[in-house]
Amino acid sequence: HFGRFLIFTEGAFKKLTEIYGSDSEAAPLKKGYHMPRAAMENADLARIINSTEVQSVLKPKLEAPKTHEPKRNALKNKAVMDSLNPGSLKRKAALQKSSEKGTSEFKEVQDKKKARQAESKEHNKKHKKGDDTFYKTLMKAFEAKAAEAAAKPAGDGEEDAHEDDA
Repeated sequence: HFGRFLIFTEGAFKKLTEIYGSDSEAAPLKKGYHMPRAAMENADLARIINSTEVQSVLKPKLEAPKTHEPKRNALKNKAVMDSLNPGSLKRKAALQKSSEKGTSEFKEVQDKKKARQAESKEHNKKHKKGDDTFYKTLMKAFEAKAAEAAAKPAGDGEEDAHEDDA
């Protein structure tokens, strides 16, 4: 299998020159047609760029900007938290121990809690005297007015309204 195997004769090559023209002259059979020309005569671009003539004219190479370490979240990263807040790991460990049952720290916390609650109860007994609190006295005033309104018979209210009209 030869694929697209073509054989050109000498006459065919001369006819191609008549149709398409050559590098130096336009095509006689095609009006205004010129053969495409290479944009560069020397296609060895790497050698041209690296030549001393070109390199001497170029600006010096720019240095990359300095990079910095990314910010770490101290609330998620224990090592960073310890560097910002020395002793935070010790405090966290102590807090953990104080919430574990059976440890001496837990017993201390519970004793303090009981003492605080007892002190609060004592304070309330001494300073908050039941019926004499502001809210209760306020509500008693409203209850008295409500009792007076309920004590009036329903018919009395209608007669007062007719008297005002007359």
